Amino acid sequence: MAAWTVGWRAAACALMLAVCGCARTDGALTPVAAGAAGTDTVDMLVATTRAPSDRPGVIFNGERGAGLSFANIVVSIPPERAPGTIQWPQQGRADPARDFAVTTLTPVPRSGVLDWFKNVTDGKARRRVLIFVHGFNTRFDSAVFRFAQIVHDTRADMAPVLFSWPSRGQVFDYVYDRESTNYSRDDLASVMRTAARSPYVSEVVVMAHSMGAWLTVESLRQLALQDGRVPAKVSNVILASPDLDLDVFRRQVMEMGKDRPRITIFVSRTDKALEVSRFIAGGVTRVGAVDLTQPENLAQLEVAQGIVAVDLSALQNGDALNHSKFATSPDVVQLLGDRLRAGQEIEGAQPTSGAEAAQMVGATVGSVAAAPILIFTGGAGN
Repeated sequence: MAAWTVGWRAAACALMLAVCGCARTDGALTPVAAGAAGTDTVDMLVATTRAPSDRPGVIFNGERGAGLSFANIVVSIPPERAPGTIQWPQQGRADPARDFAVTTLTPVPRSGVLDWFKNVTDGKARRRVLIFVHGFNTRFDSAVFRFAQIVHDTRADMAPVLFSWPSRGQVFDYVYDRESTNYSRDDLASVMRTAARSPYVSEVVVMAHSMGAWLTVESLRQLALQDGRVPAKVSNVILASPDLDLDVFRRQVMEMGKDRPRITIFVSRTDKALEVSRFIAGGVTRVGAVDLTQPENLAQLEVAQGIVAVDLSALQNGDALNHSKFATSPDVVQLLGDRLRAGQEIEGAQPTSGAEAAQMVGATVGSVAAAPILIFTGGAGN
């Protein structure tokens, strides 16, 4: 036990050093007046199982709440900013001219959720919805601003819904965070079911990062077991750097049944955060760090139709840990935006079967053709 503890703390300390530059003070979500010239806005619905906070500008903390809470948050995006980046308020209140800033923060009762979906249709008959589930070590303010950045940079014309579960935002609270995802399974399933049943929604796409992928896949599995299938409107699931046991993931997907959504996985063999997770998990391969060049890994994925794995290992632009390339790499953000706007699958081609589908591709992935991307499409089984 002592050796395990020393090893885990050493690995976690290395991870902490890599992210220490992201330290921030509280209060980033304190609402400010809108109106800065050239800014854009992202109007999102937030569903959270976090406990409310009485600290100004924090809104929800990392502890577990008594139930599911909803809020409408509007985030202002400054005009001069590189894609994939978040400009955090430095001190005191945010300045919308240079910072991400909250301009509207309104609690939403459960009875008002359907009205929110209705109001964001902008006169259209129905609208597509994007649900985002954040990962491990994520404070509430980080989840809000990261999702606002993704929605803005992808330019996807979708109604944004953030599902935020109780993460303490501390690197040593991995186990607490993991249990918090289990705590939140019913609630995420409820949010997905509510969106799918809304007459104002035409399609639901779910995007999950890191540990949030475990929560997402488990909630989808739960919906399938409870309702007989995943709701038909839940058409696509995007798992970015999923912190998921490969063996467990394969069984979860099969237990969703044949009427399951298409699943796209963004992986990287150089993901430093998932190296730590693998150490904690006793050396078991994480889905987000799977090596697509190894036949045994392809065999795990090829049993199910509708699974596409996109290997981003060779991409150099992104975060220092190679754990958030889906949001921080301008190339991948553009790829995501192109596909989300068009309602297309990520690889943009007809699925092929088996290990022969693993190949180096170029034009298939459009905007990232200059970088080697390894794509695998499963389909040998059911």
